[in-house]
Amino acid sequence: MIKVLQVSILLLGIHAAKSETVYFTARDGLKVAAELYMSHPKTAPFIVLFHQANWSRGEYQEIAPELNKLGFNCLAVDLRSGGAVNGVKNITKQNALKEMKETQYVNAIPDMQAAIKFAAKNYANSKLLIWGSSYSSALSLKLAGDLGDEISAVLAFSPGEYFVSQGKARDFITSSAGKISQPVFVTSARDEKNTWWGIYVAIPSDKKKYFLPVTSGNHGSRALWSKFSDSKDYWTAVKSFLESL
Repeated sequence: MIKVLQVSILLLGIHAAKSETVYFTARDGLKVAAELYMSHPKTAPFIVLFHQANWSRGEYQEIAPELNKLGFNCLAVDLRSGGAVNGVKNITKQNALKEMKETQYVNAIPDMQAAIKFAAKNYANSKLLIWGSSYSSALSLKLAGDLGDEISAVLAFSPGEYFVSQGKARDFITSSAGKISQPVFVTSARDEKNTWWGIYVAIPSDKKKYFLPVTSGNHGSRALWSKFSDSKDYWTAVKSFLESL
């Protein structure tokens, strides 16, 4: 009975979270969609959230409201390399297909860059963090290295060098990670460590942290979904990192 009550309260919290779908344009003219969770003044820290492969901004339906509770405003972005999750279709992917644009992982970089600029211009008057899941976590690390001071910190859930098959060098992410001076948080399923360890070692920042669960864990940001019994361990690590900023 207690467990049912807890789940009901959590679901009510998710549905009660205020959000709105907003749009902006990538440099190649593609219309990008995102879900804005703006619960605090613009002086509050802001997190731009990117989803994993074949998914959408729906990956953060449960996560973004929790981040709001921690004092962060959020923007969950539909990237052109995506699909649908939690009943939320990826609008940007649909737009890209209509315009016959490429939708591989690397093609999402302009969407991510545009999202960062859009958030900085309109909503973030304080720290601006970026947060990625799977392929987008790798690209978030790349952008953190390439953009420097434009990014205050980066959280990467299950990153890796996923882009060789798309014509990129084997150190496509690692080479940019070598320029990161901002705080960094990396996590993944327990058996994924070898996928990102080389990238992590290359990061020169003295404010980097990583977390591996004692359980098998999960791939990407879904590790924080409450339906997984070990999600609380991931949340503890995430909260500790965010509080250190």
